Amino acid sequence: MSPDEITYLVVLLFSVIIGFLFKHAGPHVKQWGGAAVGLLLTLGTCNIHILHSIITILGTWLITKISPRSCHFLALGWTFTYLLFFRTVTYFDLPAPTPFTNAVQLLLTLKLVSLANEVQEFSRVKKQEVASFSSQSSVNMIPKIPSLMEVFLYSYCYIGLMTGPFYRFKTYHDWLHQIGSQEIPSWKPMLSRLRAAPVFGVLFLIVSHYFPLEYVKKDEFYECSFLYRLFYMVPIFFVFRMRFYVAWIFAECGCIAAAFGAYPVAAKSRSGGGPTVEYALLERDDDGSKLNTEYDYETVKNIDCYGADFCVKVKDGMRCWNMSVQWWLAQYIYKNSPVKSFVFGSAWTMLISAYWHGIHPGYYLSFLTIPLCLASEAAMDAGLRRRLPDSGKLVFDWVHWFLKMRAYDYMCMGFVLLTFSDTVRYWRSIYFAVHVVALFFLIVGNVLSIMAPRPARSSKEGKEESEKAK
Repeated sequence: MSPDEITYLVVLLFSVIIGFLFKHAGPHVKQWGGAAVGLLLTLGTCNIHILHSIITILGTWLITKISPRSCHFLALGWTFTYLLFFRTVTYFDLPAPTPFTNAVQLLLTLKLVSLANEVQEFSRVKKQEVASFSSQSSVNMIPKIPSLMEVFLYSYCYIGLMTGPFYRFKTYHDWLHQIGSQEIPSWKPMLSRLRAAPVFGVLFLIVSHYFPLEYVKKDEFYECSFLYRLFYMVPIFFVFRMRFYVAWIFAECGCIAAAFGAYPVAAKSRSGGGPTVEYALLERDDDGSKLNTEYDYETVKNIDCYGADFCVKVKDGMRCWNMSVQWWLAQYIYKNSPVKSFVFGSAWTMLISAYWHGIHPGYYLSFLTIPLCLASEAAMDAGLRRRLPDSGKLVFDWVHWFLKMRAYDYMCMGFVLLTFSDTVRYWRSIYFAVHVVALFFLIVGNVLSIMAPRPARSSKEGKEESEKAK
């Protein structure tokens, strides 16, 4: 493990431990104490570079103050423009930010854009209420426009500060004013969530030792056989997954320890977004006695390890990975795509996602390969899979799963190699295999769709696809 990875692990463990203290605290202690811990962590790991986050917060608050009814896109433009400056500060003879500063800035950007959207939605709803003389549903709507101090306290709350998960201001507000937090389970769900983490950690250490990434950058690697070069991306992506599985599981446990993001199951919460329907905070029986309310932590769930590894489609795999950020991208980027097309919307979203991650060419090469894979699997699904019997669909799905994992292996190489030359050199050494296979199936799928009419879908298939789309 690198020194940075050890630091992240220490921060995550510390967050879990202090979470139990904040769980039993009142709103004032949660608000100010949580921000104090986060501010100390930021100062300790970012030093003078904390100024970047302060400037971003001030700019966003000013936008929400001046133009609350149209602040979402202004805040998006401001925070993403500042990200460009943040990534290029060395060109202005300013010191390069630490990796921890980058992590804080990334999560802060998501939180502030979301906050601006919540302020805009609050202003819109209040205007409609005045015009219609009626109140509207308050699920997931902030109670008021936060002050500058409240924005600072939300921004520097220690929960999810460097590793996520992303959460909205409303989720944060609900945690501050949580009713009966002592009765919300933490130990049982946390231990259940932690169960696989040691296994992932051991696998990370073992596989990363025998398959180091640095070997791919050496000339001697390219003297190896084609099959070995092709195989090598598999353990690289495996190590990549194990690292993030451990980090995100511990990050979730930090939330669970503090009962952060805990909502009744009846709220039907979604990762990142929170409750989707109205719910009762305290349920009571007919005689007035309090009922045991079942809670979940879906709002702060950031990784579905089983889904990421064993789902069939590239599209479904994305939904299982960094789930709170995927919700943010879907809500604020995909839905506002300039062209309402699945392929274009996906490409637009992946472009913004690559920009958010950084300016390294490897990010763009990897993320912009995803739309090709999505188009390819959609074409083969329409052109072939829907025409197969159940036994044929089973075989198709197994082959699809295998190719999906190889596509993620392939794209991961760009994500970890970062530079254009290193990424293209590796891809060229395996003859751009995934690009070629994806283009082949895209053509075959479209040809099959043209040659044979599309069969009518059963009501069951239509219902299943509708549920997946939701």
